Amino acid sequence: MTSHLSAARLKNPTESHTGKFNMKIILVIQAVVAALVSAVFLACSGNKDKTDPRGARAVPVVAAKAAIGDLPVIITALGTVTPTDIVTVKTRVNGELMRVAFTEGQMVNQGDLLAEIDPRPYQVQLMQAEGQRARNQAAYTNAKADLERYKNLVDQGVISKQQLDAQTAQTHQLEAALKSDDGSIESAKLNLTYCRITAPVSGRVGLRQVDPGNLINTSDPNGIVVITPLAPIHVTFSIPADSISSVINKDYKILNVEAWDRDSTGKLANGKLWAVDNKVDPSTNTVKLKAIFENKDNSLFPNQFVNVRLYVDTLKNVVLVPSAAIQNSPQGNYVYAIKDDSTVEMRLVNVMTSQGDKTAIRRGLDAGETVVTEGIERLRPGAAIAIHNPERQENAENKKPESGQVAGTAPQTSQSAGKTSQSLQGKAR
Repeated sequence: MTSHLSAARLKNPTESHTGKFNMKIILVIQAVVAALVSAVFLACSGNKDKTDPRGARAVPVVAAKAAIGDLPVIITALGTVTPTDIVTVKTRVNGELMRVAFTEGQMVNQGDLLAEIDPRPYQVQLMQAEGQRARNQAAYTNAKADLERYKNLVDQGVISKQQLDAQTAQTHQLEAALKSDDGSIESAKLNLTYCRITAPVSGRVGLRQVDPGNLINTSDPNGIVVITPLAPIHVTFSIPADSISSVINKDYKILNVEAWDRDSTGKLANGKLWAVDNKVDPSTNTVKLKAIFENKDNSLFPNQFVNVRLYVDTLKNVVLVPSAAIQNSPQGNYVYAIKDDSTVEMRLVNVMTSQGDKTAIRRGLDAGETVVTEGIERLRPGAAIAIHNPERQENAENKKPESGQVAGTAPQTSQSAGKTSQSLQGKAR
């Protein structure tokens, strides 16, 4: 059997040489793959574990620079939209409601016809007043003629002066009756005018309170309809009593006011401050203010709740930092300022005011200095930091290596790939 195996090996020397060559190629490939994996691991661990010169691990933070700018001083409050007028349209005469000339929810102008009341009873009153005047006019004309006769008779001594005085008084009585009749006629005409009910102001009408065919009178508490003007319109709100000095110490009617929706995500209208109440509400320690808005687009609706922003002042050329950088301590407000050696120090600052995501600094920080805005909870004075701002991450993502390329290595071109394959073939040969 041993002789047969030796004979087989002598017959196939090529197969033995090929197997050894394949084993060498496999070992070379494994070595290259191991080198690449080691390079990737070292690169990733090097980027991940940044340390400061003293060997401590750096805390990743987000930072921002203090800058010079203008900051508006805004007082925010919850307000209620109130119309300039609320008019309940009532009848001035009693009678049957014949017709309603408006549609519920309609916009009407001052003087537009709203309703009609049966005018016939008042037409009859006018006719009676005119008839009464005609009768008194005739009596007055006769009494005035008799008065002239009595004067001649008194001069002739035919009648006494007492009879002349009586006729004079009767003439004056009939003259006064004529004036009373004139008043009755005008009153009847006015009642006829009141039978046509018109809009006293321009605005939107609400739901009607009475239907045609009903008898209505002047004592009805609900009236016929309510008219609410929408343009212009007021917004009433309250501010703390401590803030009232910043409002009344200037011409407050020039102050700008903005109305925002309940979520403070959309601005509804721009207006001006209109009036300030004359007293402080002791139960809430607030003062009521009223702003006026043109509301031409009807974006504000009566009794709507809105968020009000009152612009009382603008701080010019102040040091501004993100509000997220301001922290509180028993010693006062402070920020973590970043030094040149990538460590932080706790810096006490004097805050002027904060508006939204911006805070104005009076002293303690200069423009151009960098402060930490995120990652503050892991910091201590003197801690090493590594800034990872979103802007830098976006720039780094734009410069990422192409697919299949290891970070820190040049991309492999088709020519270099071809040369590599040729060298492997040469070794195989």
